Amino acid sequence: MGCVSTAAHVGGSQVLDNIPTALAEGNFVGKIVGEELRVPTMQDRISKMLKNSDTFIALLSGIGTLEEIFQIASWTQLNNHHKPIGMLNVDGFFNKLLSFLDQAEEEIFIPYSARQIFIFASTAEEMIDKLEDFVYKPDPVAAQIEWSKGSSTKKRKIDLSLNL
Repeated sequence: MGCVSTAAHVGGSQVLDNIPTALAEGNFVGKIVGEELRVPTMQDRISKMLKNSDTFIALLSGIGTLEEIFQIASWTQLNNHHKPIGMLNVDGFFNKLLSFLDQAEEEIFIPYSARQIFIFASTAEEMIDKLEDFVYKPDPVAAQIEWSKGSSTKKRKIDLSLNL
């Protein structure tokens, strides 16, 4: 994370690092430039990333990054946001993941609207071009879901009666 934040900062970008306190105090991520926002949990990290980001870009990485991008993708499927996820596919690193996503869409396990937010590119320049051209096309069913504060706190009456 430190190398990426430094390069982004040097390039003139605003850098906001959302990092769980346990990782920051354990010095697991190296030096961060820009603003550091410590959060209590990984879940808080993802929530803050979603709130403060226009897009997400995954570099060659492991399980933690995959968990984060799939959680963010699932929130798109539930109409919580419409921000693209860029996958920098250096030397074909994400080719099998791309194939999996394409197959899952073909077999109707994920809708087109959720699949389209994954943007794959081999170079940073190609990634930026694709992200700038990205236009979200909502799923008609998911578009009916309302995540405003008022709707999430409404009590719903559920009929649990058993008729024999």
